Amino acid sequence: MAINVIKPGLSTTVQDLGRPGYYHIGIPTSGGMDMLSLAAANLAVGNPAGAAVLEAVFMGPELEFTADAVVAVTGADLPPKVDGVEQAGWESFPVKKGQVLSFAFLKAGARAYIAVSGGIDVPVVLGSRSTYTLGALGGFEGRKLQAGDVLPVGQGAGKAGRSVPAALRRMPGGPAELRMLPGLYWHRITEAAGKGFFEDTWKVAPEADRIGYRFKAGRPLEFEPREQPFGAGSDPSNIVDACYPYGSVQVPGGTEPIVLHRDAVSGGGYFMLGTVVSADMDLIGQLQPHTPTRFVKVSMEQALQARHDRKAVLDGIAAALA
Repeated sequence: MAINVIKPGLSTTVQDLGRPGYYHIGIPTSGGMDMLSLAAANLAVGNPAGAAVLEAVFMGPELEFTADAVVAVTGADLPPKVDGVEQAGWESFPVKKGQVLSFAFLKAGARAYIAVSGGIDVPVVLGSRSTYTLGALGGFEGRKLQAGDVLPVGQGAGKAGRSVPAALRRMPGGPAELRMLPGLYWHRITEAAGKGFFEDTWKVAPEADRIGYRFKAGRPLEFEPREQPFGAGSDPSNIVDACYPYGSVQVPGGTEPIVLHRDAVSGGGYFMLGTVVSADMDLIGQLQPHTPTRFVKVSMEQALQARHDRKAVLDGIAAALA
């Protein structure tokens, strides 16, 4: 089976749960920005949680099916339509041979996940089908979709009418809250600056993509005095080059925090204020520009509990769809 891409949408790529294990040589994990929604879409159509799907940003694609299939769309509220008839989100539905899947205008969120029974069957590269566009790696020819592309789909019967319970559809609140564990360089800022960072309401800047999300409108940070280390830049936010963990928060010049996401570089010369807990990285993938956002200070114990709670949500989705 194959899917013909009539219109690609704004930025639609093939993604799965990513390719961990290569970050130390500069290859990011990639994968879905909202991993929970990606897994939920797959489970709704009867795929393994990590099967390859399409990640559509702000605007959905237009796809013609060459064989019968079962589809589910989760994540952003981007209503799917089959031959112009609107379908429910977070619920699997049938698409017949020759029918066209399209999308209405975005109502909420930022990224929708389109799972097809059998999964998108592009080649596996370094253990994953995810697209890393900066490196032209994985996915469909290492790039976002274009009109005229023909997407291969694996074998899978699927089952229509399976719905993810509303209580398990995790999306950002208003304002969005991102739990953050202060990091090794927290001592570089003054006590007042640290207090203000968590008190302020930030807004998502237009520079928000798979590499990272920039936030603006908060107070600039004040730095503790220091002597410039050998090998570091002269700006107070510079450090001797270090590794960047997934979710780390860097603040170049002390003005606008950047949360590094799925396609981020693996190291550099900016200090890291802390790290957004893994459980909340899904939420960042659903934030639109200008969304009010608060950073919430947590301990290691709270971060681990958040990871446990997120797993419980995924387990609940799997049980509800079993």
